[in-house]
Amino acid sequence: MKTYMASPSTIERKWYVVDAEGQTLGRLAAQTAAVLRGKNKPTFTPHMDTGDYVIIVNAEKIKVTGKKMEQKTYFSHSKYVGGVRETGLREMLAKKPERVLEHAIVGMLPKGPLGRAMAKKLFIYAGPEHKHQAQKPEVLTF
Repeated sequence: MKTYMASPSTIERKWYVVDAEGQTLGRLAAQTAAVLRGKNKPTFTPHMDTGDYVIIVNAEKIKVTGKKMEQKTYFSHSKYVGGVRETGLREMLAKKPERVLEHAIVGMLPKGPLGRAMAKKLFIYAGPEHKHQAQKPEVLTF
């Protein structure tokens, strides 16, 4: 019995749309990362990008459990001395709700060129509208 290895010519990609309204941040991120990586397919190959495209709508309506809304912080650095910036989850959801989901999902993908290629197949929108109607995405529920 031979191990199946996908090749670029055999990979079939689908488009999925996910409604994030009422979903828990971490669970949604983990399941979305698995679809982006292709782990939901029988043709999964660890060293290839076999995943599908994912569109997430209503990113501003995600929920978190516990005290994360008050305690979770995001750090960024300007690369200058003393240039660390700290932003709370509540403030981030108010300003850029897409970045919260993107940060969580991309952190669950492999690091390096393979992970960056997978991250390019992720599209996140704060509201219910998206611009990918032409791809005829299927609704994906978790």
